[in-house]
Amino acid sequence: MVNYIEASTAPPKNTGAIRLYDAEAFEGMRRACQLTARCLDALADIVKPGLLTDEIDRFVFDFGMDHGAYPATLNYRGYTKSTCTSINHVVCHGIPNDKPLRDGDIVNIDVTFVLDGWHGDSSRMYPVGVVKRAAERLLEVTYESLMRGIGAVRPGARTGAIGEAIQTYAEAERCSVVRDFCGHGVGRLFHDSPNILHYGRANEGPELREGMIFTIEPMINLGRPHVKVLADGWTAVTRDRSLSAQYEHTVGVTSDGCEIFTLSPGGLDRPGLPSHNG
Repeated sequence: MVNYIEASTAPPKNTGAIRLYDAEAFEGMRRACQLTARCLDALADIVKPGLLTDEIDRFVFDFGMDHGAYPATLNYRGYTKSTCTSINHVVCHGIPNDKPLRDGDIVNIDVTFVLDGWHGDSSRMYPVGVVKRAAERLLEVTYESLMRGIGAVRPGARTGAIGEAIQTYAEAERCSVVRDFCGHGVGRLFHDSPNILHYGRANEGPELREGMIFTIEPMINLGRPHVKVLADGWTAVTRDRSLSAQYEHTVGVTSDGCEIFTLSPGGLDRPGLPSHNG
């Protein structure tokens, strides 16, 4: 049985209950998420061959500090960086280091800022220099998968409708959906209930209700869906070394659909690719 609770009265930990947020909370999330979106916009100007992922990490940290926010990943469960940078066959949680980006790479940059106690969580793919058509197509399919998942969000639907929309489209495009990671509730907590699977059936999962806030962040592979986590305990890669991509938005369920809190103010939700409105 799924329990729903008014967020203002919920304890400050993940109890498994689904929080329902009010208008004031939605405004707090707008501010945090738009700060994250502005940072991701700014990164579009600096991602190029030769850039170290450590330089991306420092940029994110400085951007947050300059705007009164703190990177949520820094020191989270022992993680020592302010962002995740996942390149080519890295599915998620790639750790920034001193290796430079190369022409033809694709890199996911995942940023979460904590602003006034609210978590703004989003990620985008960035093509580095000139990428092959197969990589460009994967970015297109992954972004469209995200937007189709978002399009399924409305009160009365179930979380499985999000997964079904993503899986149906991605697999029709001869790509695969990673099962090992999922979206999640977010707000005052970085990770909260419910889990948002990126595959499934429309009649499965908790009912979506007005006031819920969560991420949708499909990871789509050109090859098979299987992944493995490397010895560092964080970096997840495709087992078959195929390319992987991910886009992520934070959304809030409204009376007639949803609000995307992390939309790019500069129209750069798909940096390096033609403008696309979903």
